[in-house]
Amino acid sequence: MCDTCGCGLPEEAKNRQQLESISVMRGLMDSNNHQASHNRSHFERHEVLTINLMSSPGAGKTRLLEATIDAIGSDCRIMVIEGDLETENDASRIRARGVPAIQITTGSACHLDARQIHQVLHDAPLADIDILFIENVGNLVCPASFDLGQHLNVVLLSVTEGDDKPLKYPVMFRAADLVLLSKCDLLEVLDDFDCLRAREAVDRLGRKIPVVEVAAGRHTDIVSWLDWLKGALAERSRINTLSGSI
Repeated sequence: MCDTCGCGLPEEAKNRQQLESISVMRGLMDSNNHQASHNRSHFERHEVLTINLMSSPGAGKTRLLEATIDAIGSDCRIMVIEGDLETENDASRIRARGVPAIQITTGSACHLDARQIHQVLHDAPLADIDILFIENVGNLVCPASFDLGQHLNVVLLSVTEGDDKPLKYPVMFRAADLVLLSKCDLLEVLDDFDCLRAREAVDRLGRKIPVVEVAAGRHTDIVSWLDWLKGALAERSRINTLSGSI
């Protein structure tokens, strides 16, 4: 599917050019990481907390952002970068709530990379925002491998998916600073998702990763998510203060 990360290469091509592919991938990742570090410097210079939102398609990333914007109001200045293969649908939904949103259409690429983020930063009003959310392309594999310059990773696991997803896609969930069990307002009509089993699956990844239940649909409950977000903002502010005093 994706030519930029190599996951779209035919198996025979991977086997035939294994050494060349490894060399190309190392160069690609080194270049991405260098650009990500540059992006992070931009964010820190403007004291912007940057959060990378990742999940499978349809897990509720955009709906969570809409509910977050509604709840925070003018207390915190938010901007969103949206990543999708095509359309500006999600960016339009964010803009409708009075929040600036920049759409990145990746074409065939199944993830955002640091270069794409840097290209749109030139037009981003970083001096006027407190939090930048990067809503990555819906995919539980490749996005976790590409540093964008973010400070934190948040992974959504919808209750409409299997509660064993963290074990099936460990790279994605192991990279998380927070796992959100989303669409929990649907639990009353589902009988095949157990939040406790999902938490246990996350625990088995070998890292202490907080897991929070949220609902941003018919019955909105994002209090725990907002509390975590406030804590993340406070910690970023503390780090910025320490950096400024050095």
